[in-house]
Amino acid sequence: MAARGERGGPVLALGTEPRWAQRLRRFLEEERLLDARYRLQEVAGGGVALPVLEVAEERLRELQESGALGLPCRLLRIQSPVPSKAASVRTPAQKLRSELRRMVLGLGESWSEELEHDVPRAWQRHGDLVLLSEDSFSAVLWTKLGSALWETVASALGARRLARRGRVLPGGMRSPSVTLLLGQDGWVEHVDNGIRYTFDVTKCMFSPGNITEKLRVASLPCAGEVLVDLYAGIGYFTLPYLVHAAAAFVHACEWNHHAVEALRRNLALNGVQDRCQIHHGDNRQLQLQDVADRVNLGLIPSSEEGWPVACRVLKKGTGGVFHIHHNVEALPAPSCPQPAVPRNEQRPPGDSSSGEWEDGQREMQSPEETEGGGKEMPAGRVRPEWQRWAEAAAARIRGLLEELHGQPWRTSILHIEAVKSYAPHVHHIVLDLECRPALPA
Repeated sequence: MAARGERGGPVLALGTEPRWAQRLRRFLEEERLLDARYRLQEVAGGGVALPVLEVAEERLRELQESGALGLPCRLLRIQSPVPSKAASVRTPAQKLRSELRRMVLGLGESWSEELEHDVPRAWQRHGDLVLLSEDSFSAVLWTKLGSALWETVASALGARRLARRGRVLPGGMRSPSVTLLLGQDGWVEHVDNGIRYTFDVTKCMFSPGNITEKLRVASLPCAGEVLVDLYAGIGYFTLPYLVHAAAAFVHACEWNHHAVEALRRNLALNGVQDRCQIHHGDNRQLQLQDVADRVNLGLIPSSEEGWPVACRVLKKGTGGVFHIHHNVEALPAPSCPQPAVPRNEQRPPGDSSSGEWEDGQREMQSPEETEGGGKEMPAGRVRPEWQRWAEAAAARIRGLLEELHGQPWRTSILHIEAVKSYAPHVHHIVLDLECRPALPA
């Protein structure tokens, strides 16, 4: 049975004169007896009724009869209670559930536990497009609602377009499996750290969980440098290097033609198209050599296939810096943190990113990474497994450079940056590796 006060029923209240209303309200709030779901209301005779909790009726009667309240008041019931402002504001998830339940009951169907769990409680927002998770609306019953289902979902979530994601398609392209449910196209725009990104959510990946690394890249001292970005995508790192880090020129390599189209648009959107050349195709076939002061290798789980290319494009006379992304599997962290690797390129303060998963219960953004549930890592410690991998990578790249140029090289670990973690115990890290030709003895 529904409790009194639900569905418009009467609610218990204390009536008093207007001059005592605020004093009585403070007392009820202190004693946690006030029912905050409803507003104070005027009652016949010019009095004021303060809604109180049903469970407190007996206690209030005792207080009233003993005079302990110290104020003239009486118990009564408000026949038509008015919801308070806070109570009348529903979260997006509540709005969505309510509308869907109404539609299902309207079909003569019952609202089941399966349907309850099928309603999304989090989603990704891209401007006026909402991207739903792959495990939402999987029950057969939803198909009976037709296009009205998606129109209702979009309306409840304040969107004009709707899409649902699937698994990332197999293969090196890392293309998303996204179905457009409502709307004409999937092109959206983000602003990330003052940089504008546009892309088609049905064709390209966007990784807001990498915001810490994009911010760090933006702070690197790249003025006057030539950079090669071997896995440019839509410009995740190419654009921070150009817009904020002041790189003189970037060679951006990408083989996914959908990403290349987005990259072209993004370079123009940010006014840096004259300082970037796009190399469309497999970077292993790249003809560039001896041009780069810095090379970005932003591919996970491993960019190792690109290491020989990075060595070829690095300036053979002066060398430079590699930024190598990699997923490293590690044991659970020890109780005492390991000392951090010394660094000489400082990380900027944190920032927020658009396009992250929204919690429909709270209308807040979570730190979850959209590609695989990764979460941002705390800075300031380097696990032994990361250090061992970094040392092995440094030795391998030193060998590649010496084989390529026929002379000794030295490689130095400048910094290991933790970007995000994946369960179980897999961490996305970035190795900043300095590579220089060794001076003659």
